[in-house]
Amino acid sequence: MNLESATNILIVDDNVGLRTTLAMILRRKGYAVKLAGDGPEAIEHVKQRSFDIIFMDIKMPVMNGVETLKRIKQTRPESVVVMMTAYAVEQLIQDALREGAYDILYKPVDVDRILILMEQVKQEQQSALILIVDDDLSLCAVLKATLSAKGYTVTVASSGEEAIVKAQQAPYDIILIDVLLPTLSGLETFLRIRDANPHAVVIMMTAYRFEVAELVEQALRQSAYVCLYKPLDVEKLCELVEEISHKKLEQRWMNKPVF
Repeated sequence: MNLESATNILIVDDNVGLRTTLAMILRRKGYAVKLAGDGPEAIEHVKQRSFDIIFMDIKMPVMNGVETLKRIKQTRPESVVVMMTAYAVEQLIQDALREGAYDILYKPVDVDRILILMEQVKQEQQSALILIVDDDLSLCAVLKATLSAKGYTVTVASSGEEAIVKAQQAPYDIILIDVLLPTLSGLETFLRIRDANPHAVVIMMTAYRFEVAELVEQALRQSAYVCLYKPLDVEKLCELVEEISHKKLEQRWMNKPVF
């Protein structure tokens, strides 16, 4: 996967020289870069689209970086935000980390450190293991090709029994299960997989919205994440997978010690 072409960056800093210089360097390396001069402008950008990574000054006029971070997380909780500072603002740094900042960079900014961080974030975001459980092999092939192209590791199972075995063999992060499967239903498959891997996020799928409504309700009551209805909107599915991956990653960040 071409990392640069897949990575969209937002730089938020009231220092015009710093943000334009950093943007120029990153654009030369092939990254797509947006700029914001203050917190409110950054929030508007985030409302319009998601960014793979946001670099933001912690001390800005109008709205400081911590408050901007809070507002960004309200709009897009999965956002990866790296704070930047040239000052000894330890309390703001502590607050930013508690609010979910990914890391802190000290100015003058080391561009090599930025590139390493982006590589690290991209690898973490796209390291999710995905299991697709469906007896429609053509659909499985399409989903596997699409998700694999986005950097995910994807495995396919055509029956509930096969899926259970695979779930016992690998710690899948996300599992997509068709409600109607041969021999073992999607609901039973989900419940058996949940016993083997309680941390997996399970998405149910079906082409029969009304016929299997009760099975879907049971799955949702048993903590399935959502049910998607066929024909699937593959683009929306990819967005959902990315959202779940970010949330799981964010949970790991919350366990990071705050120094």
